[in-house]
Amino acid sequence: MGAGVSNWVLARAVASRGQLGVVSGTGLDSIFVRRLQDGDIGGHLRRAMEHFPFPDFAERTLGRYFRREDHAAGTPYKLIPLYRHRADAERNRLLVLANFIEVFLAKEGHDGAVGLNLLMKIQEPTLPSLYGAMLAGVACVLMGAGIPREIPGALDRLAVHQPASLRYDVIGDRDGALLEFDPRGLWVNEPPALVRPSFLAIVASHALATMLARKANGRVDGFVVEGPTAGGHNAPPRGQPVLNDRGEPVYGERDVVDLEAMRALGLPFWLAGGVGSPGGLAAAEQAGAAGIQVGTLFAFCEESGLDDDFRQAVIASARVGRVDVITDPRASPTGFPFKVVAADGLPTVDAARERVCDLGYLRAAYRREDGSIGHRCPSEPVDAYVKKGGAVEDTVGRRCLCNALLANIGLAQARNGGGAERPLLTSGDDLKALDRFLAGRERYSAAAVLDYLLGTPA
Repeated sequence: MGAGVSNWVLARAVASRGQLGVVSGTGLDSIFVRRLQDGDIGGHLRRAMEHFPFPDFAERTLGRYFRREDHAAGTPYKLIPLYRHRADAERNRLLVLANFIEVFLAKEGHDGAVGLNLLMKIQEPTLPSLYGAMLAGVACVLMGAGIPREIPGALDRLAVHQPASLRYDVIGDRDGALLEFDPRGLWVNEPPALVRPSFLAIVASHALATMLARKANGRVDGFVVEGPTAGGHNAPPRGQPVLNDRGEPVYGERDVVDLEAMRALGLPFWLAGGVGSPGGLAAAEQAGAAGIQVGTLFAFCEESGLDDDFRQAVIASARVGRVDVITDPRASPTGFPFKVVAADGLPTVDAARERVCDLGYLRAAYRREDGSIGHRCPSEPVDAYVKKGGAVEDTVGRRCLCNALLANIGLAQARNGGGAERPLLTSGDDLKALDRFLAGRERYSAAAVLDYLLGTPA
């Protein structure tokens, strides 16, 4: 559901009711330090930091980022260094800390299961993020937006505090490179025993699921089968791309997942995209699924991390049938189609935004002429992108999702001239039917969503 939308508050609310509550790990290090700069409202981050197994680093992080007063409007947030192929120890520790904090808080006060969702498209932070979540006792890891073939093996090694590596995709280098993380460098004393979390791969085809079940470098415990009506990034349509009259990619029969083939794998799977209703749950179970993954309904509940003004703008538009979801094939610098919400009173990123790339999560690695690894993003300044070997046509229509997604959750970076980054909300197509669930309500809770889906009394 985007960076910080499925936060620890929402995940805890869902997990405490016996369902899998999932925190988004996307951009979590930047979110964490911005929350500290906002004064750590409620003191939750500092409370969790008292349980972090490396207190010296927690203290250094507080000294660097914590402000005792609320973040003043117009004051830029202090940035963390852009992630590189060879990250230094401090950068890795920050990822370990941020993921530990989010999972710790989501698990606090109940015995339910908490999961972590990461994107394969964002490779560099993956290993330290996994380790930090495992230190906090994460029960499940979910990964998509790519082929997570090496993640099961990485979980196996991190669970016993051993070095882990992932193949790093590098444009212009067929063999790529390696991303490496050695947790042994964090410890002075004997590390605690860890439980290897279960692993669910997010897939958009039964062929990918079959390959992962047979050829992943470790145990795959199940799948989330995500259709093109799901929010966020969608898998591109198979075959020659065709756009409808709204400029959206057209999906066809080749994009329908063969659920009989999924059942034949003998592993549990959950359906996602257009199934967030009691009828959707019943149909999924009848088709052999273990259940459903729901994003849209939870994204606009009270516990989600969305900025409340944006949440209320979308709900108000949905109540009068004036909300829309557009599958934009150009917005994301990843090249994947990306769902964008349109609603009355909702400011969004536009082409007039000055191009700045200062978070860099969606940058791609490329091989320079001298053999070193550089990074570029089609949403960065056009001249800089072209100078790095990128094609100018790749920059057309791109939006800075990194900054927009943080703006979605009230952590917009202030810019020179008094402005601030604008949001770019994402949602599944189900948002267009939200008014039926609202039934006249202007606000609702995560518990109300669960009661609706499970048919329990309100």
